[in-house]
Amino acid sequence: MKQLTSLLLFLILVSCQTQTEKEIYKSENLVIQQVTENIFIHISYLQTQDFGKVACNGMLFIKDDEAMVFDTPTDNTTSEELIDWLQNNKKVDIKGVVVTHFHIDCIGGLNEFHKNNIESYASEKTIALLKDKSAELPQVTLDLQKKLVLKGEIIRNSYFGEGHTKDNIVSYIPSEKVLFGGCLIKSIGAKKGNLEDANTADWSTTVLKIIKELPTIEHVIPGHGKAGGTELLSYTVELFNKE
Repeated sequence: MKQLTSLLLFLILVSCQTQTEKEIYKSENLVIQQVTENIFIHISYLQTQDFGKVACNGMLFIKDDEAMVFDTPTDNTTSEELIDWLQNNKKVDIKGVVVTHFHIDCIGGLNEFHKNNIESYASEKTIALLKDKSAELPQVTLDLQKKLVLKGEIIRNSYFGEGHTKDNIVSYIPSEKVLFGGCLIKSIGAKKGNLEDANTADWSTTVLKIIKELPTIEHVIPGHGKAGGTELLSYTVELFNKE
């Protein structure tokens, strides 16, 4: 374990790269940044009791005239703004929204997507947890053994184990080499954050599985904070490693 820890620390130091996201849209409630030609981060805000006003990341995959959204903005009003930007600025057909876990920063605007006849997807675990909370439910249960496809490009949605929550999935787009890690993955320098539904004992092991099974990742988008490269994965593993 000590050798593994030393290796991960080394990877954090040598692989850390400066990665600048280009801000292409900004309002009081919504920011959109471009990561690659086809990948964007949408940022909305959640007022919390414990952490104050928190910036929350989601992802957009835009290919030609179609788009897939990963996690909704934190509320319906901001989701309406995002949908408007996609449809009227980017001129794309929104094919769906993928929910990566059951917390409000992933599903807060789900009703607005449904009002606009945009199909929503989530894992069986996520839907079951949302039923317990009497929340707006995603419409389609994701078969994690199958891949979603947008304009011929594969979207791999995978469950690697518990961490931030018992249901957290990640979404990987091989053609872009981009992983949307959601709240399972931490930005460099971040603290452990909201642990109310977390499994801190398994968290590092879960992320190590991602590193092993998705070796072609180049860009990583966390649930909060700045995106980067694979150093975010190594940092998250180290953050939750047992002493």
